[in-house]
Amino acid sequence: MKYVVGLDGGGTKTAVTIADEQGAIIGTFVAGALNYNGQDEASVRITLAHICDEIERICDGGLGACEAICIGAAGISNPVVSGRLTSGLRENGYNGKLVLVGDHETALCGAHEGLYGIIIIAGTGSICYGRNTSGAIHRSGGFGHLIDDEGSGYSIGRDLLSVVVRAYDGREDATIITKLVYDRLGIGTVQEIVGFVYDKSRNKGDIAALASLLSEACEAGDKVAQRIAIKNANALVELASATVEQLGLQEGELSLLGSVLLNNRHIRELFKSRMKERYPRLRCIETKQDAAYGAVLLALDSIRK
Repeated sequence: MKYVVGLDGGGTKTAVTIADEQGAIIGTFVAGALNYNGQDEASVRITLAHICDEIERICDGGLGACEAICIGAAGISNPVVSGRLTSGLRENGYNGKLVLVGDHETALCGAHEGLYGIIIIAGTGSICYGRNTSGAIHRSGGFGHLIDDEGSGYSIGRDLLSVVVRAYDGREDATIITKLVYDRLGIGTVQEIVGFVYDKSRNKGDIAALASLLSEACEAGDKVAQRIAIKNANALVELASATVEQLGLQEGELSLLGSVLLNNRHIRELFKSRMKERYPRLRCIETKQDAAYGAVLLALDSIRK
């Protein structure tokens, strides 16, 4: 029996799925992070060694029975990153085929349980990615929080902080967002908001973590919050439409991923209704499988070519 392995390398953990040649799952487990942006090289090598040990244990025939491994991770197009991942697996005895792709590619394959379709991800950042049956691919967004990521958790968090200071100096209507932000951060003044935002240790994840407050404010009927929801939903519609049009996928299924679209009911429903207005034959769906299984599908595709 031959096997394939799919890895979804996240910032804090790696989900691993092992399947046979027919795609049937025979084992799953979680390992450490493979993201070189947040982990040192020694930690990643320890994680790769652990993954190889688990494959050896689970597969009948051990690591040698594994015909292909696919890793999906952010930043994998960097030759240094891909080189280190490759050498780490080889050093631990893996000699089979290795497929290295971006995490948006494995997410697409998992979401649609196949190689084709469209996904839109609105988490800390935002991106839309698709592949049509002709093999053409297109990506819109995903260029980082300084110049892009509209409709993302970061974008929403920034908007929430912005209306707090705008309401303070009279440029915005009074809003319950002010109290929600103050309570979440444990502060009580605009000056402390400024200190929070411009602290050198602050990162985009800290700002994006505030996005969940938007749902609470919208549920309370806050008009300022509802305007933020509309703004960010429209940005995501624009993001998705660019990929839909480029690939000619006005019919079919668009899978929704990421904390913003999964957890914020207001943005999700606004997004879905406006996409339906534009593309009546395009259905918004939940994911069918996770990204680790999407990596399995890409590994299987690599050995069938």
